[in-house]
Amino acid sequence: LLQEVEALVSHWNLYINLGGFFVGLFSVTLFGPWSDSVGRRPVLILPAVGMAVQAAIYLLVMYRQLHVACFLLGRILSGLMGDYNLILASCFAYVADTSDKRARTFRVAILEACLGTAGMLASIGGGQWRKAQGYINPFWLVLATSLAAALYAAFCLQESVKQRKPAKLFTLSHYKAVYRLYVAPEHLSSRRKLALYSLAFFLLVTVHFGSKDLFVLYELGSPLCWSADLIGYGSAASYLAYLSSLGGLRLLQRCLEDTWVAEIGLISNISGLVVISLATTTPLMFTGYGILFLSMAATPVIRAKLSKLVSEMEQGALFASIACVEGLCSLVATGVFSSLYPASLHFMRGFPFLFGAIILLIPAAIIGWMEIWSSNHDYSHFPDASLSPADD
Repeated sequence: LLQEVEALVSHWNLYINLGGFFVGLFSVTLFGPWSDSVGRRPVLILPAVGMAVQAAIYLLVMYRQLHVACFLLGRILSGLMGDYNLILASCFAYVADTSDKRARTFRVAILEACLGTAGMLASIGGGQWRKAQGYINPFWLVLATSLAAALYAAFCLQESVKQRKPAKLFTLSHYKAVYRLYVAPEHLSSRRKLALYSLAFFLLVTVHFGSKDLFVLYELGSPLCWSADLIGYGSAASYLAYLSSLGGLRLLQRCLEDTWVAEIGLISNISGLVVISLATTTPLMFTGYGILFLSMAATPVIRAKLSKLVSEMEQGALFASIACVEGLCSLVATGVFSSLYPASLHFMRGFPFLFGAIILLIPAAIIGWMEIWSSNHDYSHFPDASLSPADD
């Protein structure tokens, strides 16, 4: 019976996640470019209201003991209004609107650090609260905070788009705006960079999601056999990487270009995952977490670099596409790493982390090559410039 229940839960989780992803894929790429014309506030209000509706439906299901399919209904309704991915896209676009190119990387890193801090508080506090009072009360908090976010965006937040203009919502031109980001013939080098940085972002975030999903399973099994307290400390240590990466990014920016800060972050990530893959004792596992202290420095650099490649009127479309990539990362990571872990138990329990470290060599190579290519490309203009007066 227990196995049947677990299988049923697993299947419905899959249906809910897939339903939310595919519906959100169309809504995010619709609302994101639309916000480039009408402003960011409407697309910050909509997903917050959608998440409040989802929380209300979940509460109704739990109170009335309705069929589990109603959870899927709540997720689809939230997905139609953009869901969590649209909030992310809108917030990053808002940061891009309100910051200059020099300060953008650090501003994006601050926003990512906020996500990490919120995740840490939810992981620690939510777990204890759920254990003490069950699932219902935490969802009342979700409902309240979602409504508070919608009210804040509606009445307190200043609009960041300077030149707003009326625009139709239900039109294919918004989807075309996302499509043009990657295939438009003008500025070919920028579009090539956009595609390569997007690939680097996809691989990096996929490894991040995949390894994060496996930490608890890895810690529970032999030879670590961690207790609930140690797992809580490990979870807190993994979330602290957001804050330590923010501080490290700020310090390293004083003496290094953003690209090389990202490379150092990737080295931290790769090294930490290799140590964790070989960890057989608690001190070694926490050493791995410690080495990951700059692991989150690369993602804000990539987001900022992508933002600088497009115009001010394309920020919403860009971050909508990045949000969709991030949603795809979550699905791919769950499929790949969750399948890899049981398949590798008989020869190396930590192999998925080692696999992730190897995959991260690809974004490291892409980012480094792009920086060297850009430097050589810029340098190649100097001889022509210096010879032109002599030719005259």
